[in-house]
Amino acid sequence: MATKAVPAQTPLPVSIDDIRTAHGRIADSIVRTPTLLSRTLSNLTGATVYLKFENLQFTAAYKERGALNTLLQLDDAARAKGVIAASAGNHAQGLAYHATRLGIPSTIVMPKSTPTIKITQTEGHGATVILHGETYDAAYAHSRELEAEKGYTFVHPFDDVRVIAGQGTAALEMLEDVPAIDTLVIPIGGGGLISGSGVVARSEGRTVDVIGVQAELYPSMYNRIHHTDMPCAGDTLAEGIAVKQPGGITSKMVEALVDDIVLVSERRLEESVSLLLQIEKTVVEGAGAAGLAALLTEPERFRGKTVGTILCGGNIDTRLLANVLLRDLARGGRLARLRIRLQDRPGALFNVAKIFQEQGVNILELYHQRIFTTLPAKGLTLDVECETRGRDHLDRLMTALRRAQYEVSPVELA
Repeated sequence: MATKAVPAQTPLPVSIDDIRTAHGRIADSIVRTPTLLSRTLSNLTGATVYLKFENLQFTAAYKERGALNTLLQLDDAARAKGVIAASAGNHAQGLAYHATRLGIPSTIVMPKSTPTIKITQTEGHGATVILHGETYDAAYAHSRELEAEKGYTFVHPFDDVRVIAGQGTAALEMLEDVPAIDTLVIPIGGGGLISGSGVVARSEGRTVDVIGVQAELYPSMYNRIHHTDMPCAGDTLAEGIAVKQPGGITSKMVEALVDDIVLVSERRLEESVSLLLQIEKTVVEGAGAAGLAALLTEPERFRGKTVGTILCGGNIDTRLLANVLLRDLARGGRLARLRIRLQDRPGALFNVAKIFQEQGVNILELYHQRIFTTLPAKGLTLDVECETRGRDHLDRLMTALRRAQYEVSPVELA
């Protein structure tokens, strides 16, 4: 795979000097997050995998970098009037936190459908939250109206050279800490992080491949670069990169700097969130796991490479995280639901439970179904949720049930 070179006649709107200056500007007020080798993920993927833990920022996301770099360049008049943004995610919290810390009033416009936890977190960082419209587009339009009406400074989540320069500082730190990295795998939403990362990767004679990652449900930058028209819709785990329209500035930078974009499935995103918690003991949101999801999706592409990826955020709802972990256990066979056909007679349940006991399988829940079934009146369906040691153990249990003349089938996940 050839590393893309920036055409000499096409100067980019953000330079490596801009990113270095941004880093000097913000370094004292952000966490220089560690870049660490994951031996287990390296063995799993065939690449040498380095992770940059941006989920350890105070607001648990890299978005602080671009927001702070922008705030620190405002003049006194702009600071006094305050800043505004439209966001229901990490940009809102990063901007609110640093604006409050600097004594700058901040207003965040969010759709009315924004989860309460995100509203309270943003308010907790000192912002005034306005709920407007049912969609991000409606919230965005209202924020621009308030910008004009009140004289606020609008801080875009990605399509601003100051934001891009700030986001690029994450890659700057990563390549300073591990110069051996030859491939960056970077999540793409609007494109701010990968635009800044691409500038760093192409600077100072480096030959670093830059691979973007998007969720299959939201291939907006992929569409823009490859001139395709795949739909951008659906309920993705990677909501932080679920952007329908990438930025104008970032699209041009991605086209100049990025070698390719990998699309990842929801199943891979779920698996990656689970692996990072189990292996690295770190909590990431769906977007933060996208880089690992790309390595799992296309292992041949990355095998033998020294890969750096950014765990760009860790703001995931705890109930959603629990659901992801349980689904991953189910896919691995450690949790299962088996549907067993029984005759409705005394001892039927006891005899089934005895087989589970003999095989050392723990029963978690039982569900009888006598009425809403296609079986005869004397038949019933028993669903058993159980816990095993893995797929082989589950297979042994099902074999034992079938030897005892029971009809049994697993209830599979989507």
